[in-house]
Amino acid sequence: MGVVLPADDVLVAGLRAGDEEMFACVLNGWSGSMLRLARSFVSTAASAEEVVQDTWLAVLEGIGRFEGRSSLQTWVYRILVNIARKRGSREHRTVPWTSLAPYDGPTVDPSRFRDGDDRYPGGWRVFPEHWPNTENEVLAHEVRATVAAAIESLPVRQQVVLTLRDIDGQSAEDVCALLDISMANQRVLLHRARAAVRGRLEQYFASTAGVER
Repeated sequence: MGVVLPADDVLVAGLRAGDEEMFACVLNGWSGSMLRLARSFVSTAASAEEVVQDTWLAVLEGIGRFEGRSSLQTWVYRILVNIARKRGSREHRTVPWTSLAPYDGPTVDPSRFRDGDDRYPGGWRVFPEHWPNTENEVLAHEVRATVAAAIESLPVRQQVVLTLRDIDGQSAEDVCALLDISMANQRVLLHRARAAVRGRLEQYFASTAGVER
């Protein structure tokens, strides 16, 4: 999945030595996911690109102070999040991370679970009535656009956690360290985000089934 990079000690040594090839390797490996993460905080794609550029400048200037207490990627992403938050606040798109109160209502509409008289009460009604049968359908442009729109509409905290976990493949531990949140909070945010995206997909497939009929 993606570019396979050398171990952290090799990367750090190369960046400290000004190795352009090593920097290009890291740039190619991480810039795409950094751009997606930055876009969660700022209002435009152009702003996200500037956040990524500012992050790389800060990384090159500060690599000599990297102490290895976290992975290099977590350290880089933490710099990016700090820069993106500040820029997002200036653009009035985001609010302080800690000021976003948790939602106490149900994560998922209760109608999406099986009834008490069902053979498996309380379980998910797993699939919409019409679910694609081929990989080509799943990867169709409209489906990708629906997923992207669903992610974009998520609250900032959920969007960031989902982006880090499911798109960029970060571990739960790294996400908690990066965002300074508890493991329990990370699980709740991820669950709510996944449920919301799943719901949008179900609506999409239900609507396409209606059209086909």
